[in-house]
Amino acid sequence: MIIQKFSVNNHPIQTLLSWVISNEIAIPEIQRPFVWDASKVRDLIDSLYKGFPIGYIIAWQNPAVRLKDGSSSKGKKILIDGQQRISALMAAILGKEIIDKDYQRKRIVIAFNPDEMIFEVSNPAIQKDKRWIADISKIFAPEFKLLDKLKEYCTNNPEMNEEKILNAFDSLKSIINIPVGLIELSPELEISEITEIFIRINSSGVTLNQADFAMSKIAVDDRNFSKNVMVKR
Repeated sequence: MIIQKFSVNNHPIQTLLSWVISNEIAIPEIQRPFVWDASKVRDLIDSLYKGFPIGYIIAWQNPAVRLKDGSSSKGKKILIDGQQRISALMAAILGKEIIDKDYQRKRIVIAFNPDEMIFEVSNPAIQKDKRWIADISKIFAPEFKLLDKLKEYCTNNPEMNEEKILNAFDSLKSIINIPVGLIELSPELEISEITEIFIRINSSGVTLNQADFAMSKIAVDDRNFSKNVMVKR
């Protein structure tokens, strides 16, 4: 009989992001930096707006390990796969800075045209164009008032259909309610098994050092680290 070593549940994007902010889901800071270009962030938001799936997020459920920065991960879920998607959502929806491949902090700003219902990476030309919402994170801000924004937008663009614009704004805001599958790996799994799972889901024969797998950067307690982690170079 096969013993399932994971559970799968759907959670709204808003819930997943709140877990990251509260550190219930831990993204080890020593994982690889954000390597997507801005157009991939735009495409991710566009996929959500169109109702397309964006794949599963995988976390290791409540492992009692010590992170490289010295903090304990006990009681948290360590993000194993999905860092780029989570970081992209944090950047576009919450307006958070990312750490790029040069380890510099920067913002990736996504713009939205509610009339054409298209997304673009924000730029100076878009920021001057009244047909565009230059930064969609403003739409998701707690202080955002939909009717006030609708009135402002239609005043600046009197040729637009108000009902169409309202529906576009409403659809954009509803992105945070879209469910995403979270696969939680069993806390009983050994690190060697977690390593194998990561390599398999990233397929294509990607070696551990090339993939910058988080577990090669996480220090487990000294008693178990040396016997559980074997990294092929």
